[in-house]
Amino acid sequence: MTVRPKFITFDCHGTMIFFNMEGAARDHYAEQLSPEQMDAFVANFSAYRLDEVLGAWKPYAEVVHNALERTCKRNGIAFDPAVAEEIYARVPTWGPHPDVPAGLAKIGDKIPLVALTNSMNAQIPHNIAKLGAPIAHVCTAESAGAYKPHMKAFEYLFDTLGCGPEDVLHVSSSFRYDLMTAHDLGIKNKVWVNRGHEPANPYYGYTEIKDVSGLAAVVGL
Repeated sequence: MTVRPKFITFDCHGTMIFFNMEGAARDHYAEQLSPEQMDAFVANFSAYRLDEVLGAWKPYAEVVHNALERTCKRNGIAFDPAVAEEIYARVPTWGPHPDVPAGLAKIGDKIPLVALTNSMNAQIPHNIAKLGAPIAHVCTAESAGAYKPHMKAFEYLFDTLGCGPEDVLHVSSSFRYDLMTAHDLGIKNKVWVNRGHEPANPYYGYTEIKDVSGLAAVVGL
């Protein structure tokens, strides 16, 4: 696929930013659990974070708090709210995957880059500043009043940009947060960055790249 969209929209945490929730969880709980139990804890924590954003919007600190509390309960570990606060405080400190700055630099001055992120307004500027490329617009879950995979988050993006599904190329490493909803909303141009988060799912119609260095070729640059 070679396309030339009006905008390249992308998921931020996980796709562009190394969203190290797994490392944060291991830092706090690895000494209490066997390796197998720790792997299960990490998987549960990820699943509960997704479950928490499927309801009504709430601050992301509450998403992390609730997801961690539920994970601890499921795994027989005492829950400490201070641990949830510490993990949440790490989010703005995380920078990009190694391939991202150079990959975005190839296209950032030719096609506007737009972040559609499940983030708080006060958090995301710290992450965006580390990407090393000009980001034309940042659309947050807080501003949209909805987290992805809710359609409302994408609809807020379209309203902000004054465009429709046909005008964007959406880039994500996640089907469950991004690419399934993008498909349902009629975004035909999609790129899956295969970071190993989820298995391939060709039904949703996308171009696969192994990292962001491959994005320029997708748009003919």
